Amino acid sequence: MTTELPLRERKKLRTRQALAAAALELFTTKGFDATTLDEIVGAVEVSKRTFFRTFASKEDVALAPERELWTAYLVDLAERPLAGRVLTIYQDALTETLGAMPADWADRFAASRRIADATPALNALSLRFCADTTDAAVDTLADRLGPDAPERILLHLPLDTMLAAWHWAQREWTARGAGPGLAGHLERAFAAIPGSLELAIPTTSA
Repeated sequence: MTTELPLRERKKLRTRQALAAAALELFTTKGFDATTLDEIVGAVEVSKRTFFRTFASKEDVALAPERELWTAYLVDLAERPLAGRVLTIYQDALTETLGAMPADWADRFAASRRIADATPALNALSLRFCADTTDAAVDTLADRLGPDAPERILLHLPLDTMLAAWHWAQREWTARGAGPGLAGHLERAFAAIPGSLELAIPTTSA
C-alpha cells in the first residue's frame, strides 16, 4: 500500500505517476517524436533533473507500464513456490501479477502499446526489453533450482510458449478496444496451448 511508504517515497511515487501520465497524454495527442522533454516536465512543473532521477529517457517513460508489469513478474517468480510443470509456474506468475496491477494500469498499458506500435524505435526497445526479461526469468528459475536445474532450453521453451500466448492475448485485447478484459484473453490463450501443441494436419494426396 502506498500509504505504508515513508513520506519521501510517497512523494517520489506521486511524481513518477504524474510524469508518466503527462507523458502518455502528450505522446497520444502529439506523437512520441513531436513531444519534447520540456513539455513533459512543464506539464508536471518539475525540473529535468527530477525527471532523470525518475526515468532514464523519453523512451523509458513511454514504456513504463510494460516495465511495471514485467518487473513485478520477475519479483513474483523469485518468490513463488517451485513445484509442478514449469509452464504452469510461468503462467501462474503472470496471471497473478496481472491481477495485482493497479486499477489504472490497463488503460496506461493500452496507451503505451498504441504509442509503441506507432513508433518503430519504441517497438524495437520493447522487443529488447522482452528478450532481457526472458533471460532474467530463466536465470531466476535456474538460480533457484541450483544444481538440480535442468538444461536451459528446458526452462526457456515453456517461457517462450507462455510469451507467445501473452502476445496473442495482448493483440486480441487491443484489437477490441482494450478495456478490462485482458485477463480473459490471457486465460483463453493459456487454455489453447495444449491443443495447439498437439495440432496436426492430416496428410492429403496431391
